[in-house]
Amino acid sequence: MKFVDEAIIKVQAGDGGNGCVSFRREKFIPFGGPNGGDGGSGGSVWLVADEGLNTLIDFRHQRSFKAQRGENGMGSDMYGKGGDDTTIRVPVGTVVTNVDTDETIGDLTQHGQRLLVAEGGKGGLGNIHFKSSVNRAPRKSTPGTPGEVRELKLELKLLADVGLLGFPNAGKSTFIRAVSAATPRVADYPFTTLHPNLGVVSLGTDQSFVIADIPGLIEGAAEGAGLGIQFLRHVSRTRLLLHLVDIAPIDGTDPVEQVRAIEQELAKFDPQLLERPRWLVLNKADVLPQDEREAVAQEIVTRLGWQEPWFLVSAIARENTMAVCQQVQRFFEAQHQAREERTDMLPGDVRLRGEP
Repeated sequence: MKFVDEAIIKVQAGDGGNGCVSFRREKFIPFGGPNGGDGGSGGSVWLVADEGLNTLIDFRHQRSFKAQRGENGMGSDMYGKGGDDTTIRVPVGTVVTNVDTDETIGDLTQHGQRLLVAEGGKGGLGNIHFKSSVNRAPRKSTPGTPGEVRELKLELKLLADVGLLGFPNAGKSTFIRAVSAATPRVADYPFTTLHPNLGVVSLGTDQSFVIADIPGLIEGAAEGAGLGIQFLRHVSRTRLLLHLVDIAPIDGTDPVEQVRAIEQELAKFDPQLLERPRWLVLNKADVLPQDEREAVAQEIVTRLGWQEPWFLVSAIARENTMAVCQQVQRFFEAQHQAREERTDMLPGDVRLRGEP
């Protein structure tokens, strides 16, 4: 299925039903009085996150959604039935924006999470509400209010623990194939990956994480060059970035310059991305003689002044790839333990432990 990560839809909540003007007319009851009921409320439109979906492609075929209108009020004090709500299923990780105001309405990040995007109109009042001591036979009612109408932009951002960065043809798809069951297309030309791919890396019981293969970036990506900003936003969801670099590009480009170029694009798109943990993975070690690999890798690391962890791998030969994944798993476990320790040191917990 083709990956679709943007869609624009129109949602319209149901109008409220009108209130009723009616009077009780029964034999032997000459002054029955008003008995017009209220109109029912219109149905609302909700979005619900569904982990069974991984694309917005369904919205290419249906772009308009409308909830049911509330029924009008009736005589004999009968209120109108409320309209049914409309529920729209979207993938987990969908960001919802109001097109008219450019305001972010919500971010659906958990399975089953619901978001109200258009509220139904309120039902109108029947004439039973307007009876008073000076107006025993009111002929007044109010109409139902209209339901909200909005044009929404749905934007899917991948939810992954690890994101793979790098220039086109750096070996990102080969790497994700080597460490997971994902099978992205691999070829010997750039821009082979045209949409993000997700893979689950499993290292044992309760030891797994999700890795995302982000399509290759080039200089000017933040301004839309190449696949551009279209996929840079997926990086913002990840907890750890693996920056893959071709250690010996066949076109003679400098790996150090490639790293700097990607860093500049991240800074232009969101400066906070440069503060996120990012490890260097020098790929395609198999193209160099065995006795030269370590020296070339060390030179690149030295020129970059790299302080974070780095690895020398061959994704196609699956050399050292699982060692990277094991280090990633340890990184996440350390993060989890640190969060638990911070929770244990809350003041309330300290007082409880100090009690007899």
